[in-house]
This record gives sequence, C-alpha cells and structure tokens, in this order.
Amino acid sequence: MKASDIQYFQELLNGMLSDILEKSEATIEDMTESGEVYADPADRATAESDRAFTLRLRDRERKLIKKINQALQRIEDGDFGVCQECGEDISVPRLKARPMTTLCIHCKSKQEEDEKVRGD
Repeated sequence: MKASDIQYFQELLNGMLSDILEKSEATIEDMTESGEVYADPADRATAESDRAFTLRLRDRERKLIKKINQALQRIEDGDFGVCQECGEDISVPRLKARPMTTLCIHCKSKQEEDEKVRGD
C-alpha cells in the first residue's frame, strides 16, 4: 500500500475517533445536566426510552473505538491493509468502506458463509 493511502486511512481513523469521543462527551453533558421533571408518565417513558437508545448507541461506539485503536496500531506496526486470515492485501475500496477491517472480502465472505451454516 502506498504511503499516501496509509496517511489517508490514519487521518480517516483519527477523524472517526474524534467524532465518537465528541459525541460521547456531549451525551455525558446532556445526561448530567438534564434534571427534568415530567408530570406526565408518558413523557417520562419517552425520555427514558430515548436515553436508553442513546446509551446503546454509545456502547456500540465504545466497541468501535477499540477496533479503531487496533487499526491505528496496525498502521504503526506496518500490518494495516493485510488480511489476518490469508495474508493478502485488503482492497482499498474495502478499506474505504470499513477502514478497521481485518479481513479481505474473500475471507470475510467465507467467514459469513461458515457462520450461516453453523447458525451463528
């Protein structure tokens, strides 16, 4: 992979990481500042449902942070863009679609087929 591609993906991953961290900070601020009292139980239920949904999103993003950090570490180690299954290069279009991926499209397709057969 070209040095310019590596730099592009490093900047992309760092940007994704910054966006997620900003959203997390905003969520924390919203939840700590929100001392609203609801007279109507339906309003309270709606607010609680919204809050639970937001927390589920942030939990997914927390897991994504780990994957982003692992991808950044692979860049540092010189392993970024190499399939961990077969050792072949992962295509740039695939990396653009999912920059934290560790599998080429062929190995990922095979993994999904195996999961489908096993019923995972």
